[in-house]
Amino acid sequence: MKIHLSSVPVDDQEKALRFYTDVLGFAKKEDVPVGPDRWLTVVSPEDPDGTQLLLEPDGHPAVKPYKEALVEDGIPITAFAVDDVHAEFERLRGLGVRFTQEPLDVGTVVIAVLDDTCGNLIQLAQHK
Repeated sequence: MKIHLSSVPVDDQEKALRFYTDVLGFAKKEDVPVGPDRWLTVVSPEDPDGTQLLLEPDGHPAVKPYKEALVEDGIPITAFAVDDVHAEFERLRGLGVRFTQEPLDVGTVVIAVLDDTCGNLIQLAQHK
């Protein structure tokens, strides 16, 4: 068994697609209309047949309070692996990305936390 799909609730699918592709560097995989929304996934260009990330509309009444509580407490909703947190931090900060946690060495990993502009905090992690 392996993870095939994970999701991130977003407040605007089109804005999320631009951020996750143009800024973070993911590649669009699936884009299928589903009523007023879309089944919209992105993947790592390094692993196009790997785990997909669903940019899922956050319309369910429980989702927005959940997201707001996580952000208020500084808790990332998910984490992405990177080879060099410091380099990604500088690259993304240069693109105007807002970080809530600058790179921090926490023992076996170096982490940083960014705002995805869609209501979520995302952790970047570099395993040492």
